[in-house]
Amino acid sequence: MGARDLERSVARLANEITEHLGDPDGFVLIGIITGGAHLAERLAARIGAVEGKRPGLGTIDITLYRDDLYTGLEKPSLGETHIPFELNGRVVVLVDDVLFTGRTVRAALDELMDYGRPDCVQLAVLIDRGHRELPIAADYVGRTIQTGKKDRVVVQLVEDGSPEDGVKVLRAGRGQP
Repeated sequence: MGARDLERSVARLANEITEHLGDPDGFVLIGIITGGAHLAERLAARIGAVEGKRPGLGTIDITLYRDDLYTGLEKPSLGETHIPFELNGRVVVLVDDVLFTGRTVRAALDELMDYGRPDCVQLAVLIDRGHRELPIAADYVGRTIQTGKKDRVVVQLVEDGSPEDGVKVLRAGRGQP
């Protein structure tokens, strides 16, 4: 997936979200750090350009809510959760770059509930690669791709220092797209 396809997917996601949820004052976007945070910002900008106003925007760092935090992973890097609005009674759209097992989303839901009780939580993802381990499904999907369970999906965004946007699948055992 090249830069142009990625941008089309973001535009489609923004359109679908506003078609289903309406006025941007009626919902907020919360990006899961890191890739989801950048995508949430892009969605907010796109919605603002089309609708004339942006939805509320926040970020959530799920590091301390991961169920594999103490299972020998590399030293975790903590980001900042920033939710500058009340969650009680709000419609929240969680945003992430890749949906895989569902465990990241589960952690994000656990953390969200520590900040309040939204009326509704929906999920928007750029890539759905399948292989769910938990009963979690995205409400808005940029693209669904077929992968092996051991493959890696790498979303490259200029906000993270990549020279250009793109999505690559690194096939298990080959290390190449």
